[in-house]
Amino acid sequence: MGRRAVSFGETLRTALQGIQTHRLRSGLTMLGILIGIAAVILTVGLGQGAQNKVRAQIDKLGSHLLIVSPGSTTSSSGVRGGRGTASTLTTSDAVALGNRTVAPDIANVAPVASSSESVVAGSTNWTTSVVGTVPNWLDVRARTITEGRFISTADLNAARPVAVLGSTTSSELFGIRDPIGQTVTINGSTFTVVGLLNTVGSSAAGDEDDQVVIPQTTFADRVSTSGNRSSISTLYLEATSQKSLSAAYQEADNALNTLHGTAATSADFTISSQQSLLSTATSTSKTLTVLLAGVAAISLLVGGLGVMNIMLVAVTERIREIGLRKALGATPSAIRRQFLLEASSLGFTGGLMGLALGITGALVLPHFVNQPVTISALAAVVAIVVALGIGVIAGVYPASRAARLAPIDALRSE
Repeated sequence: MGRRAVSFGETLRTALQGIQTHRLRSGLTMLGILIGIAAVILTVGLGQGAQNKVRAQIDKLGSHLLIVSPGSTTSSSGVRGGRGTASTLTTSDAVALGNRTVAPDIANVAPVASSSESVVAGSTNWTTSVVGTVPNWLDVRARTITEGRFISTADLNAARPVAVLGSTTSSELFGIRDPIGQTVTINGSTFTVVGLLNTVGSSAAGDEDDQVVIPQTTFADRVSTSGNRSSISTLYLEATSQKSLSAAYQEADNALNTLHGTAATSADFTISSQQSLLSTATSTSKTLTVLLAGVAAISLLVGGLGVMNIMLVAVTERIREIGLRKALGATPSAIRRQFLLEASSLGFTGGLMGLALGITGALVLPHFVNQPVTISALAAVVAIVVALGIGVIAGVYPASRAARLAPIDALRSE
């Protein structure tokens, strides 16, 4: 009898019938692929979610931000304090860096003097960070006003006792009452609340909503305990763009060393940037993501071996069927294609189910752990392709073995 051509549709139908005949075995085979794909999607999603979370927290510090901190102090007994314990930064430094001739890549400068103070409103008190700064602070720190106004240049020049509250501070002092127009007492001085900052949540620096912002001159006159009226604790610099951040860093470093009469190796200040923080945090997150994804990939490999094992068992069990089909004219390529289709169908279906489980886990998991899970379209497509590829690769050897069987030997086997 001559061999007849077998259509792809007929081969696919035969392959699906073989899978349906052994539902339990096929289900257990797909389970290995399902778990592997779901594990990879969730681990990569957790890693990407962690990176996005860190990026968002760092972005809350401000746009294209450089942070200048004072150096450290050394006591008479030789005990050295940590960074920021000295009083080496002044408002003169802020004025110099605000000069576009000196630092053309620095768009805005916001000097800050701060201290922890008890703020009293009526019979309620709350200890928070009191920040003395300038109107540019709002832009440099990428903040907005949700109600009222921010401190103005007129407030700064006249050292007016006005204050802008963070949402947490407002809630602690006034509850649900409108704070605008109310008064608070700081260090014995009465301040009028003129604005409320928009909520941004917590960042690496702490709760960004728990603070009171007042004019820097008012802070020096009424709050500061320092004998130097021009002393500041931090200097925030906003670069003109993300690309100019490095140039702005160099300009600030050179200008401050010149002003302070120090060299790069003996500078009495430190400059940090968002980019350095972000690079370090992202590098750590990526390392953990690769590690976890590698562990998950091992389960995928185990799932692929499971598919191959099941297909080898299927070939052994169906030797008589293979011999009969060959005797009726099926070509070796048709037999090979049938078993490849069975294996790839198991991999593809397991991949789809794993993808569905991974997406479900990504939606449910954040409700139980304080960690976002980010699922990208690219990760989903790669997951399906990998699952299909595992099925095809795992089916090559069993399919080739089935195609090589001689019809007479297959029909004689028990």
